[in-house]
Amino acid sequence: MSTVLYRCPELLIGGEWRPGRHEQRLVVRNPATGEPLDELRLASADDLQLALQTTQQAFEHWRQVPAHERCARLERGVARLRENTERIAHLLTLEQGKTLAEARMECAMAADLIKWYAEEARRVYGRVIPARLPNSRMEVFKFPVGPVAAFSPWNFPLVLSARKLGGAIAAGCSIVLKAAEETPASVAAMVDCLNQELPPGVVQLLYGVPAEVSQALIASPVVRKVTFTGSVPVGRHLAELSARHLKRITLELGGHAPVIVCGDADIARTVNLMVQHKFRNAGQACLAPTRFFVDRRIYGDFVDAFGAATQALRVGAGMAAETQMGPVASARRQAAVQDLIARSVAAGARPVASAVPEAGYFVAPTLLADVPLDAPVMSEEPFGPVACAVPFDSLDQAIAQANHNPYGLAGYLFTDSAKAILAVSERLEVGSLAVNGMGVSVPEAPFGGVKDSGYGSESGTEGMEAFLDTKFMHYVA
Repeated sequence: MSTVLYRCPELLIGGEWRPGRHEQRLVVRNPATGEPLDELRLASADDLQLALQTTQQAFEHWRQVPAHERCARLERGVARLRENTERIAHLLTLEQGKTLAEARMECAMAADLIKWYAEEARRVYGRVIPARLPNSRMEVFKFPVGPVAAFSPWNFPLVLSARKLGGAIAAGCSIVLKAAEETPASVAAMVDCLNQELPPGVVQLLYGVPAEVSQALIASPVVRKVTFTGSVPVGRHLAELSARHLKRITLELGGHAPVIVCGDADIARTVNLMVQHKFRNAGQACLAPTRFFVDRRIYGDFVDAFGAATQALRVGAGMAAETQMGPVASARRQAAVQDLIARSVAAGARPVASAVPEAGYFVAPTLLADVPLDAPVMSEEPFGPVACAVPFDSLDQAIAQANHNPYGLAGYLFTDSAKAILAVSERLEVGSLAVNGMGVSVPEAPFGGVKDSGYGSESGTEGMEAFLDTKFMHYVA
């Protein structure tokens, strides 16, 4: 059991923590038990307007702060974040359900992301262009885009908030973060570590009625950049709002990652890596490997090994040291995943699953074998502990089936064939591809999707560029 006392946070506006003034409140629950943890007070219309007013004022100051100082302040915040890892990890497990080991890793990853952006603040370069006229100069400058409205989800609340916070603040922008109401305490604890090193208003944190918050922030002339991670339907809605107000937006949306396992793959190694990766955070990850296309020659052995490893997973409360997979985040997610499994089994898929605790929001880690290509699980993102396996007879067939899906975020390939690696790297429609591994997201490389998985990138120099405006100057003496 955790010794950390759970309390829902207040809102961070203008450098001060203050209670939300909305008439509605939200109960935050422990997914492992379904029991309430605390009640979250939400932002009112007045709270939103105060945050907008403050973020504009903070931006006018922060944009003038030298990059080396922005870097130093963020690095001090990162050091504070690392000092508080254990407390923040416990809060995250209590409210989100993932194992404590996963929560610690997420906290460490969030710190790495912000630190990378802090260092990148010193490497925002313009350029000099050879002039066309004598006694003249042509230059390109980079400037912070302005106040940012950021929206982050509940599945990896620290990492997905850190990607937005680190880039915006390092670039010289102020940021208003609307984090997920389901996981408020862990994000607030991380934001507080940064806020203690920043001028008031540079970072602000809101929780509220999502539609009210997004409408107020995106419609405001104060906000110049929007960034969102979440579902495709909500992403479409925010893209429409942003287009209406001519706001730049970065969208990292859903995923339904294909895994192509060729006949020369090491089955034991592939299964070991992919079972870990698939069932991390109970499968609630947009980059989770989900659709396994396996060479027919090894398909039977692969399904047997993957099914056995799936059934061997220890499922339980995230706070228990022996737990390898915790619950899904909510009763709504539990019902949605169970419904998708049932509809896919009815369509002809063969389930391989084990028993799970009855209390809380648990779903058995499940392999669906021999899945018909028209089964619901092949087109609908499970966002839960469900993997599906299909045999293929040729690499061309596997690539075509993998691409026959509206999503295009991450993909995986297991083979030692240079020819296969070349073909898949050129033709698989994804934003990130891992070959013989599972590393598709690191701080120094861009992460983003194609097709319905969104547009724009976070992390890497591309992620920094998202928070910058470009200005060309032609000077004649």
